[in-house]
Amino acid sequence: MKEVKIETTLEVYDSIEDTSETVQNLMKVAVEARNKAYSPYSRFDVGAAILLDNGEIISGSNQENASYPSGLCAERTAIYYAGAKYPKAKMLKMALTASSQNQLTLQPIPPCGACRQAIAEYEVKQNLPIEIYFMGAKGKVVKSKSLANLLPLVFESSVL
Repeated sequence: MKEVKIETTLEVYDSIEDTSETVQNLMKVAVEARNKAYSPYSRFDVGAAILLDNGEIISGSNQENASYPSGLCAERTAIYYAGAKYPKAKMLKMALTASSQNQLTLQPIPPCGACRQAIAEYEVKQNLPIEIYFMGAKGKVVKSKSLANLLPLVFESSVL
């Protein structure tokens, strides 16, 4: 038996103002997307924005459905749209913001497991890390230098 230790290193900024202008602009687009979320069931709004290497910014928000599995998270809404509209572009940075309609969300909210797997697919496909920034409605911002930091034992196509 061999024990393996896996560690993750994240950067934490006290506020969005402490990040670069590029990240601030990307998070602004994510907030605008969050404000367009359709979340009548969870009352939890999420917005995502992705900066592509061609300079385009793609955004998405969570879209719920009365048949719960039929909804889609903001991250996957944005990443699938980016992949469909700009299939050759590389995804450089992703900004995420989440806000509850029931209470003030100050804790940074990372992508769910399904979204981590979807992001991993594109990170592996493009052979380039995607920086991920996430926050609540306001407050601290967490940066992961790649999806691999959030999902270190990724399931990907080479094992198929």
